[in-house]
Amino acid sequence: MTEIFKLIRWQDVVDILVIYYVVYRLLSLLYGTRAMQLVKGLLVIGMLAASARLLNLGTISWFMGQILSITVIAVPIVFQPELRKVLEELGRGNIWKRHKAQKRAETIAGEISKALIYMKGQRIGALLVLQRGTGLKDFWRTAIELNADITQELLISIFWVNNPLHDGAVILDQSKIIAAGCYLPLTENSDLSRWIGTRHRAGLGVTEVSDAISLIVSEERGEVSLAINGHLSRNLKDDQVHKLLVHYFSGEDTEQQSFLDTLRDEIKSLGS
Repeated sequence: MTEIFKLIRWQDVVDILVIYYVVYRLLSLLYGTRAMQLVKGLLVIGMLAASARLLNLGTISWFMGQILSITVIAVPIVFQPELRKVLEELGRGNIWKRHKAQKRAETIAGEISKALIYMKGQRIGALLVLQRGTGLKDFWRTAIELNADITQELLISIFWVNNPLHDGAVILDQSKIIAAGCYLPLTENSDLSRWIGTRHRAGLGVTEVSDAISLIVSEERGEVSLAINGHLSRNLKDDQVHKLLVHYFSGEDTEQQSFLDTLRDEIKSLGS
């Protein structure tokens, strides 16, 4: 063992650590995109190919090698948008800032997730609107402007029964709670069930006139619903809500296709 350590130079240690850090940062940029699924697939194929070689399985080893060769050619074509994004982020130096932004997103998403879990458990109705590209000033300029940090306690207190603001909506952006007690337009969708209440109709209505996202807590059913682009999905799971919130608060451009793809995937997973 001593002889092995003698063969290791300090340059080798630095070399390994630098490569590890760069690969980690590149993977963090791909996290949440379609390309990340490809990376996982390549790892599985690589492990199968290595196992086949160790076991001297010639046909399987050759077949896996052909798949990897085809993949190397196809990746730059199929995932050109994702690869371009990684190179742009690298050029801006954002690759080094991503970890901090991700931790911040996890923290804020955790605060909101815990508030939603508590409110649905206590059957406290709530309506949260996440502002995206379309400004929602028309809806919050006549409400109570807060410009406050996003915390679990503040959200719960706003929607607490008998609080003067609990009947309205809370509008947030990627950094703060903008306002509370906001009144939103009701949906014009006449095909909705008559059992869908006013809070859900308001949460759905704002997504029909903007690109905002609504999260609605039902006090009758104790569940969280998602509204986006005029589509309502009910009874979201806690991990689905948390994943969507992390993606929203990560500071990425929420107009990008990967964000919309993530939302659609989550909606499909609900069977809606």
